[in-house]
Amino acid sequence: MTTYRDRADAGRVLSDRLTALVGEPDVVVLGLVRGGVPVARVVAERLGAPLDVLVVRKLGMPWAREVAFGALGPGGVQVLNDVLASRLSSDDIAEVNHREQAELERRERLYRGGRAPLDLTGRTAVIVDDGLATGATARAAVEVARHLGAHRVVVAVPVGAQEAYELLAAEADQVICAQHPPDFGAVSVYYDDFHEVSDQEVTEALTATA
Repeated sequence: MTTYRDRADAGRVLSDRLTALVGEPDVVVLGLVRGGVPVARVVAERLGAPLDVLVVRKLGMPWAREVAFGALGPGGVQVLNDVLASRLSSDDIAEVNHREQAELERRERLYRGGRAPLDLTGRTAVIVDDGLATGATARAAVEVARHLGAHRVVVAVPVGAQEAYELLAAEADQVICAQHPPDFGAVSVYYDDFHEVSDQEVTEALTATA
C-alpha cells in the first residue's frame, strides 16, 4: 500500500499517469468539490489545462452519512445505488435529497461566483477526486459531464476500491487510478494529511489557476 503525504502529493503522482493529455486541445480538469480540488489543482498545472470545479453531493445513509446510497449533481442529475436505496423509505430519501440539494446549490453559487455556468461542449473532461470509495459521486460526475456536452470523460483518482473502479470503467471513457488495492478500507488511510478541505481552499485554487 502506498500512502500520500497530502492531496498535492497525490496530484503529482496522478499527473504522471496523465501525460498523454499534455498538449491535447480542449482538455479541462474538473475537481470534485471539495476534496478533489487540491488534487485537481496540481494535475491542471502539470497538464497546462484550465481548472474548474464540479459540485456533486453524496447522498449518505441517515445512520451512516459516509456510506453513499447515491449522489446529486447540477442540472437535476441523480445517481442511486439501488441495493442501498432499497433499504430506505421514500421519506428518508426525500429528506436527504432536500438537504444535499440545498448544499449543492449553495456551493454552486459560492464557487461559480460571477462566472458563467460550466459548459463542456466538445471538451475532454478530466474529473479528479482524492479517492473512490463507493464510486457514487464519481458516477454522478460522469453523468453531469456528459449532460454538459463533454466529448470525452476521463476519471482520474490517486486511489480507489476495486469495485468502484470497475463500475466507473463501464461508464467513463477512461479511468486512471494510481492504485486500487483489493482490501481497500477507506480513502483517508492512504493519506498522512487528509484534513477537511475548506471553501476557502477551493476558491483560492480557482483564483490561483484562473
